[in-house]
Amino acid sequence: MSASDGHGPTVPRSGLVVNRRVTIPEHELSWRFSRASGPGGQGVNTTDSRVELSWDLEASSALSETQRERALGNLRGRLVDGVVTVVASERRSQLRNREAATERLAELVAEAIAPPPPARRPSRPSKAAQGRRMDAKRRRGETKRLRRPPTD
Repeated sequence: MSASDGHGPTVPRSGLVVNRRVTIPEHELSWRFSRASGPGGQGVNTTDSRVELSWDLEASSALSETQRERALGNLRGRLVDGVVTVVASERRSQLRNREAATERLAELVAEAIAPPPPARRPSRPSKAAQGRRMDAKRRRGETKRLRRPPTD
């Protein structure tokens, strides 16, 4: 796989590029291949096209301490002993599944290490907006009052 094939993140000899600042070294990635179910004709029984890509998040040197803590918190439900695993088996070829797995892992890690959005600053409605709301409530109440049967 090359970095210029246009199929999203790749794993060149240097590693998996997550964003401009984070690259997971290739030696930290672990690949497993197995037979996939689904389409593929006769080849599905003989080709190891299913791909599992694992990365030990806790032991990785690719992240800063802040990024590691953020990722561990955000990926809490997906981790098994500090290792995150993505699976790709929807394509017929192992190469396409490898590309899909690298893309998924890069997106997953990028989302997990992204800083939280800025806190919302609470605001209050303006006096004019409060007045418009009260006027609308008054008009609606008046409409409903006029629909009532007369009381004698």
